[in-house]
Amino acid sequence: MRQLLFCLTIIATMTTNKLNAQNKSYENDVQTIDALIKASYEVVSGEKGAKRQWERDNYLHHPKAVYSYFDREQKKQATMKLQEFHKQTDEMVFGTAFYENEVNREVRVFSNIAHVWSTYETRLEKDGKVERRGINSIQLIFENHRWYIISWTFSGENDKNIIPKTFDRN
Repeated sequence: MRQLLFCLTIIATMTTNKLNAQNKSYENDVQTIDALIKASYEVVSGEKGAKRQWERDNYLHHPKAVYSYFDREQKKQATMKLQEFHKQTDEMVFGTAFYENEVNREVRVFSNIAHVWSTYETRLEKDGKVERRGINSIQLIFENHRWYIISWTFSGENDKNIIPKTFDRN
């Protein structure tokens, strides 16, 4: 019994040390709003079939974070948890490259909350042509000496929904 407890203690310590090392490597991502938004675009971008940085993405988001988007098929707003977003993204990225980058940002901060309007462009090749554009509405909270993404709502541009000049490149 003592040996079992000793082994379990060793395993728990190793796991904790590994998690602490990972968290330390992501710590700079959550110290400023700029770093957090930059990291959030980096985690989803990559080549066809490449594994995305979901451990890092989990660190950027609050444990209760949600994603929301307009489901064109069902013609209504849909909401999902972060793990559901990762699963859907994994299914997509194995079939195509995906690169998303920010082209404009507006930030409003009050106390420990922030709202980020982030205009994005999507490419399906690293330096390819822009395939899609849209706006991310990202809500942040400052808690435990760091920023977290608490919710993320996005809407793509289309013929009837053109990005206003105020949200386009500055």
